[in-house]
Amino acid sequence: MLLNPSKVHVGLGVQHRSRQGVRCSASTSRGVVVPSITKKASATNVAAVTMPAGSSSFINSAGLKLNMLWRTGGSSVTPKTRGAGRAPPRMCGIIGIYKQEGPVNAELYEGLLMLQHRGQDSAGMVTTNWEKFKEYKENGLVKDVFSSQGLMDSMIGSCGLAHVRYPTAGSSSAQEAQPFFVNSPLGMFLIHNGNLTNTEDLRVMLNSSRSFFSRHLRTSSDSEVLLNVLADEVHRAHQRCLQTTGCDPNSMKTEFMFEAGQTAMKLLKGAYSCITLVKGVGLVAFRDPFGIRPLVLGRRQSPLGDEYCIASEDCAFGPIGFERVRDVNPGEMIIISQEGKLQSRQLAPSQLTPCIFEYIYLSRPDSVLNNIPVYEFQLALGTRLSQRIKERKWDLDLICPVPDGSRPAAIQMAADMALPYREGLVKNRYVGRTFIMPNQRLREMSVRRKLNAMSTVFKGKSVLLVDDSIVRGTTMSQIVNMVRNAGARKVYLASAAPPVRHPNVYGVDMPSRKEFVAHGLTEDQICESLGADGLIYQDVDDLVAVGNELNPSITQFEASCFNGHYITGDIDEEYLTSLEESSRASKKNRSGKAASLTGGPPPPLVEDSRSKEPAGV
Repeated sequence: MLLNPSKVHVGLGVQHRSRQGVRCSASTSRGVVVPSITKKASATNVAAVTMPAGSSSFINSAGLKLNMLWRTGGSSVTPKTRGAGRAPPRMCGIIGIYKQEGPVNAELYEGLLMLQHRGQDSAGMVTTNWEKFKEYKENGLVKDVFSSQGLMDSMIGSCGLAHVRYPTAGSSSAQEAQPFFVNSPLGMFLIHNGNLTNTEDLRVMLNSSRSFFSRHLRTSSDSEVLLNVLADEVHRAHQRCLQTTGCDPNSMKTEFMFEAGQTAMKLLKGAYSCITLVKGVGLVAFRDPFGIRPLVLGRRQSPLGDEYCIASEDCAFGPIGFERVRDVNPGEMIIISQEGKLQSRQLAPSQLTPCIFEYIYLSRPDSVLNNIPVYEFQLALGTRLSQRIKERKWDLDLICPVPDGSRPAAIQMAADMALPYREGLVKNRYVGRTFIMPNQRLREMSVRRKLNAMSTVFKGKSVLLVDDSIVRGTTMSQIVNMVRNAGARKVYLASAAPPVRHPNVYGVDMPSRKEFVAHGLTEDQICESLGADGLIYQDVDDLVAVGNELNPSITQFEASCFNGHYITGDIDEEYLTSLEESSRASKKNRSGKAASLTGGPPPPLVEDSRSKEPAGV
């Protein structure tokens, strides 16, 4: 029987509670106020940059026209889709390396392995000796895509970039794997982490006479759109050079890139951390004016001079001998020339507002992002949560993490609450992650293969299970059932993150509100749905306070999935509805029939954040 995802949570929660005989104890009996979707009014200030003469006609003196108009034959045409488009948000990992000499392929491979947690759907790499580019990309894990020694030997050159992509339903074609390429101007490869929120507006622009060229786009990827917008602006900079000053364009290629980046940052909306290879220019990296997705610069010394690495996380630096220098600033472009000279320029006013979900779920604990150690952040979440749990006066015998991302918080909670810390859930590490499986039926089936509850730990005990986040709920409800079957007397739940009630449109693959176990429910109702004796979530204010304490210079975080505030200022109900009605979102909501792998009734069809990967998630 197919179940309606929009109605499944409460109904199955009550059904599950009745079967288990559970009395749920959440914070209080009062309901949880679900915040509405709001937009930051200050976002438009970031786009208000004065443009040089001859800039794209899509820019006015105040910055980006949020509602672009295309005029054809004297009539105005408005795009049918305001921005959501077909390309879904996805999590990715990117890395670029410049060496003074010698092949870069092996180091790109090693660095990409350290970023495998950011995407397991496809991998791609391009290297260059500045005469030729060698590219290869395919679906699969890094170790499988680049398993051929002959292939790796063919990846010649001392500079290159590489990418791993997060899987999304309906878009697993290798054609949409990165990097993307345009042969004009110059020859440009690009890799991108994040998600554009005005993709369809830009797509219409690129396919119209208002583009420098009417550009044909081969995929639905927002990353291909981004590359073509950048390329279009390089063409415009080249033409301004010829028409206004009569300059030698061959000596101005680096300047063209800076000019193109400045203009592109006015056209692009959303999150983007990018690395490009540009023939005649070098290795180029840039980050959106809010710095939503991370991007870090590393350096090492060689006998011939400094060498550089730019990556999504600095955990990639250690195995290949680079040392962290700093984060790429929001709105900044860095260019490492073909000769190894580093130049940087601030292209747009910036307001650092990093995605707080990076510190909870996406990034490895051994990374430092925006001068915040991820591990310290997760420990502090445990401290904040344990203070609130003490007020509940729950009768607890032990604390157990749901592997693996919740370990730091659980360890800190056990220490703060003077309770035993026990690893009662054993993980099979040879099964893929549930959260990044392309449909919910596969995620549901894989949970029991992935985790096993030990009766020697749980029998007769009142257990507090700690998870880093609870997004959909299906995994967690099955874990609660497993722990009960292993003999637990009571099962309480603690989430180190607040309830996820809104989509993250800036690069995390969870577009539909109907997927969330917390959608439209109070904490008590969520607890009943998961079949637990008690449930506590992290408070949003405490979550943000942890980040502020670790880096006081960051005044705000992008926390839209928790509070519904979208920092770029262009997300509204129309956009989210368009996203949910897209074919990709509808496929993700087809959960299929629940399967029971224990012989009993099927568990609730409300899906958890994911199967936990270790520090290499």
